[in-house]
Amino acid sequence: MKKLFSIFLITLFAFANAQESKETANRFFYELTYKPKKDSAKMEKVITILDITDKSRSIYQDYTIIAQDSIMKVEIEAMQKAGIMKDLSKSLKSPKISARIYKSYPSMKVQYVEKIASGFTPSNIGYSEEPKFNWDISNEKQKIGAYNTQKATTEFGGKKWTAWFSTDLPFQDGPYKFSGLPGLIVKIEDEGKNYSWVLQGNKKVKDYTEFSYIENLMQAKGGKINELPREKFEKTFNDFKKDPFATVRPMMTQEMMSKTIPGMDGTIGDMMKKQEKQYKDFFNSNDNPIEPPYEKLKVGKVEKVGKEKD
Repeated sequence: MKKLFSIFLITLFAFANAQESKETANRFFYELTYKPKKDSAKMEKVITILDITDKSRSIYQDYTIIAQDSIMKVEIEAMQKAGIMKDLSKSLKSPKISARIYKSYPSMKVQYVEKIASGFTPSNIGYSEEPKFNWDISNEKQKIGAYNTQKATTEFGGKKWTAWFSTDLPFQDGPYKFSGLPGLIVKIEDEGKNYSWVLQGNKKVKDYTEFSYIENLMQAKGGKINELPREKFEKTFNDFKKDPFATVRPMMTQEMMSKTIPGMDGTIGDMMKKQEKQYKDFFNSNDNPIEPPYEKLKVGKVEKVGKEKD
C-alpha cells in the first residue's frame, strides 16, 4: 500500500508545469492506528484524510505526501533555479498507504485505485464495487473529542466493526470504504483492533486538488483509471509488487543505466535499484490487510471474526 514517488520519475518530470483545480472540499483528518504484521504486536499510526468535495464525491487517502507540499515546493523551485536535480527521497517522508478510494454521491459507489508503473510513466488501475453495510444502530451514545456520537455495528471483509457516528456532521460517509450511517463516522475499529480510525478535526479546502503538489508538478497523476474486475486488479497489482520495474527494465539500455545525472548520487541504474528496494520493502511491510483477497471473500474462506482459515 504505497504511493511512492520514484526518483527516476522525478528526474523525468520535475520541470513540468503544475495544474490547479477549482474544486472546494471539506477535509476530515483521521488518525489511523493499525497492526501491519500479523505476527507482531507493533502498531503503526498515520494521518489519513477524507475529502468531501462540492462535486458529489469523496476521496480518501494518506495525508503524508500532501502534508509536505510546502517543503516540496521550496525544494523543486530551488532545483529549477539551479538547473540541477536533487535526490528528493532525502527530503520526502514516505506514505504508508498508496490507494485512493473514491465514493460517488448519493449512490456511495466505491472506486478503489492504485498507481503502478507503465513504462516510464505512472498508470492508474482500479476496480469499482457497491459495498452494502448492514448497520445495527444502537441507542448507546458517547462524546469523542468534540463530537457527540452514537454507536453502530456491522460486518465487513470478514471482520466485525464498531462505529461511532455524529449527526452533527451531515455526511453519510467515513474513512476507507465505510459509509451509510445518518452522519459522519467519527471512530471505527474492528473487533480485533487491527485497524482503528479516529476523527481528529476538519477544515475547508479552497482550490482543491486530490493530488499533491509534486504529483501535479510531475504530471504523475497516472491519467485515466484503467478499471478492471477486482480479481484481475489484484493480480495486476500483485505482479507489480513482485517486480515494480518489469515494464521499465526492457526499455533501458546498458548505456542509459550507466549514465549519471548532475546533483544525483550514482547512475540511473543505481537509482532504479534503490527505488525498487524501497518499493519491495514497503510492500513486504504489511501482511495484515483491512480486507482479505477477493478470491477468499468470494468463496467464503474468511471467518466472521476476521481470521483467515487455513
